[in-house]
Amino acid sequence: MRKSFDTIAVLDFGGQYAHLIANRIRRLGVYSEIHPNNVDPALLRNCRGIVLSGGPSSVTDENAPPMQPGVLQLDIPVLGLCYGHQLMAKILGGTVTRGEHREYGLAAMRIVADDPLFAGLEETQQIWMSHGDSVEDPPEGFAVLGSTPDCRVTAMGHAGKKLYGLQFHPEVTDTPNGMRVLGNFIDICGCCRSWNAETFKEEMKRDIEARCNGRRVFLLVSGGVDSTVAFTFLNAILGSDKVMGLHIDNGLMRKEESTEVICYLREHGFDNLQIEDASREFLSALAGIVDPERKRTIIGNMFLTVQEQAQKKFGLNADEWILGQGTIYPDTIESAGTQHSDKIKTHHNRVDLVLELIEKGLVVEPLAQLYKDEVRQLGEQLGLPHRLIWRHPFPGPGLGVRVLCSDGKTAAISEADERQVGALAAADGFSASILPIRSVGVQGDSRTYAHPALVSGPRNWKALEALSTKITNRIRGVNRVVFALSPVCGSYRLIKADLSPERLNKLREIDHLVTEALHASGEYDTIWQMPVVLLPLVNGRGDECVVLRPVKSQEAMTARFYPLADTTLSTIIEGARKIKGVGDVFFDITHKPPATIEWE
Repeated sequence: MRKSFDTIAVLDFGGQYAHLIANRIRRLGVYSEIHPNNVDPALLRNCRGIVLSGGPSSVTDENAPPMQPGVLQLDIPVLGLCYGHQLMAKILGGTVTRGEHREYGLAAMRIVADDPLFAGLEETQQIWMSHGDSVEDPPEGFAVLGSTPDCRVTAMGHAGKKLYGLQFHPEVTDTPNGMRVLGNFIDICGCCRSWNAETFKEEMKRDIEARCNGRRVFLLVSGGVDSTVAFTFLNAILGSDKVMGLHIDNGLMRKEESTEVICYLREHGFDNLQIEDASREFLSALAGIVDPERKRTIIGNMFLTVQEQAQKKFGLNADEWILGQGTIYPDTIESAGTQHSDKIKTHHNRVDLVLELIEKGLVVEPLAQLYKDEVRQLGEQLGLPHRLIWRHPFPGPGLGVRVLCSDGKTAAISEADERQVGALAAADGFSASILPIRSVGVQGDSRTYAHPALVSGPRNWKALEALSTKITNRIRGVNRVVFALSPVCGSYRLIKADLSPERLNKLREIDHLVTEALHASGEYDTIWQMPVVLLPLVNGRGDECVVLRPVKSQEAMTARFYPLADTTLSTIIEGARKIKGVGDVFFDITHKPPATIEWE
């Protein structure tokens, strides 16, 4: 069937966006498939075009993922992105160097030469960068097509050979005209745009039927968008008599969430759904654990343990059932799901035990190649109600990754970084310091575990956005910036704290307050997600600080922080003061990258 479609191959060098590139090309009507970075060029001869993905490595590293040079000699258009751009330049004789400044986030590119790749675009373009290395000099025969103040060779091309390189990421939504650039490349390739999502949906159905091979599916249903769409899709394909859903209350859910999930799903006809209260077991296993990766692994393993216990309780023959999960692609790619990708964080549905079951063919994941926006489209096609489909994403580990823990030992803060943060903030009329905690980030396709900077001053969102980008680009020890919404109460002290019921309940109350405020203001449907994070950091009164993290996104691979209305923030701050033990309120003003959406 696929031979009837023009195909563009994506060579995967481990970038966070490799599958997003393929997804975007398919959305433009052309079939796209992923190949390993060292694929034999002979296997690509029938492709109309080739895209080289980004990746976490530096092309100057000894063990950097290679590419067979013959790929560039197939007389097929090639587009290199980020690492792929640099690798193309290096192979063909250009110069790649470490940049004086890293670029993570928005940048303005000026198009300096006419080329079909930028057809229909104005001279200045907003683009999304995520890199440390840069092409200093393009290969012979290549023209510089676009530049930014910090990156002279932001775009290069050899019109005769139809070889192109872009330092930026056109596949992400924060490059507004990125789809136009990819569309222009598709036209350069001479592709017929005849691929469509409905065809892919039919492929998914056949794949599920083949994987199940007559067996029934035991699906873990959190009640979020992904697991609910997966549950509905499996019911539609296999029939409700061959699917059983299990909702596990792990003690890490939001306020009254498990009760709401069960009631809501059963109201909409899902009678093949069971519930298990395993909160005591989860919290016991997590007692005293502070490392975020260990928490995620424990939670993922506990889900499997409870699932196995439930199977026995319900008298299900393990040989007749396989595990189902609502995994989507960002879960796999952030968990180092490809050969050269960097592990950003281990998702609960990608712990070792799950990977072993997948290897044995005992797991079915109907949404594993989809992104959140595609999952929602599928949900709409399946007739699910708007309120359910557009619920904010909620991580599988729940509040377990939103209650940050600590052994009370302050991570070392560079004095040089502290001075530089203060100087950068002061130059823009703010004051700033580095907080003695750390959070997960993603910079240059690699995982970082670094400090947030705390900024205080006027609530000027545009200026704060610029300052946040400047700090995270220039200071390697900082991957996130927060703004003090409520008055700063002197210095902050790190405390010893784990996942106690008291701390979880504290977060439940502030999280519920925030959710209600968003519904009241009408902003709930405007933003993508609103994590609220409890920090093991106390102010001068001894109360723990919290962080608001509203973001806008489409596929979770990139995100922009979203400034809430002043009236909404006033409601939240006033309500937070009434919650016992809640201290200062911070607002996360960092995009993704360099910060992940969740703090852990």
